Amino acid sequence: MRRLGLRNPLDAPLPTPPDALRKGPLREGAFRSRLHEPRTAVVLGRWLAGAILVCFVTGLISHLLQQPPTWLRDHLPSRPAQGYRVTQGLHVISGIAAIPLLGAKLWTVYPKLFAWPPARTLRHGLERLGIALLVGAMLLELFTGLLNTLQWYPWPFPFRQTHFWLAWIAVGGLLVHVAAKGPEIAEHWRRSKPPLPGRRALLGSVAAAVGAVTVVTAGQTVPWLRSLDLLSPRRPDVGPQGLPVNRTAAQAGTLRTPADWRLRVDGPRPYTLTMDELLALPQTDVDLPIACVEGWSASARWGGVRIRDLLDRAGAAPGALIRVTSLEQSGPYAVMTMPHTYARDPLTLLALRVDGHVLDPDHGYPARIIAPNRPGVLQTKWVSRLEVL
Repeated sequence: MRRLGLRNPLDAPLPTPPDALRKGPLREGAFRSRLHEPRTAVVLGRWLAGAILVCFVTGLISHLLQQPPTWLRDHLPSRPAQGYRVTQGLHVISGIAAIPLLGAKLWTVYPKLFAWPPARTLRHGLERLGIALLVGAMLLELFTGLLNTLQWYPWPFPFRQTHFWLAWIAVGGLLVHVAAKGPEIAEHWRRSKPPLPGRRALLGSVAAAVGAVTVVTAGQTVPWLRSLDLLSPRRPDVGPQGLPVNRTAAQAGTLRTPADWRLRVDGPRPYTLTMDELLALPQTDVDLPIACVEGWSASARWGGVRIRDLLDRAGAAPGALIRVTSLEQSGPYAVMTMPHTYARDPLTLLALRVDGHVLDPDHGYPARIIAPNRPGVLQTKWVSRLEVL
């Protein structure tokens, strides 16, 4: 187009709106702080990018463990046993830490949102539209994630799927933004001028705010911070038998266990077991955490029968996929599939006891699944059937 003397339509200047519209934040000189400048934005951007990267990677791990693609399903690792507790704890901790970081970052750069004219060219307008999409996705992602820790869903769309795709939009927009601003970021990556007055105070205040938010919320995952767990939505040591509960037996309709309850194991050699027959089998005790997507986790000593012993008795092949069915009649996790990597792990139990006591109905009486490195929603409660697929 240049050879022909034609201008790229994307770079054609757009009409400038009348000056009468320059009111409020659009007027000249509306922002007087000298801290609305690139070096401060780059420093805060590095911190925010680190938090977002940790949050994104650990969230992706959680999604793959909950809903793995077929090609990955049989390769999910059951170890380390505390793996999901650590990754999901980091996911929620980094996500909460990103909230004040995003606020500080937006404060630093928001005068540019009111630059005049709003769009000099079509290309400039598209760039600004991309930034609006990035900011909107970030805000919505952190807002919905925070409300998920409270188990409050005041919206009509499904949380998990929306949260997953919003994460890709936000991270994709972030990468495009960093690429577009690469030269400016590189120019201000290192401090090359005398410190700007007030910058250290601002950065110190932001760091203190992030540290304070982390300390008073991370106790739901980090045991040694539990005494400072002031703002966390969940205390991991509060609940029946000292463990939290997301879905109670009353909510699941399993308060009353059928008098004729039997564990049914379907396979090449199907059989059923009463509770007395289950208790007569070799019993195993394991120390494992319950770790939930909301970020809380708590450890307990679980007792019961190894799943692999039950499968061997049914003649299950070593690589068989297992379907677990709950007495719960409805709910997204009333039926769960378990890959052989979990089912054959010696730490995976059909738990009958917790900390030496019979399971409370809210914790899955008469029997529940407990497995290492497994999201809490897949530790099925009120188990009635194991099926070899």
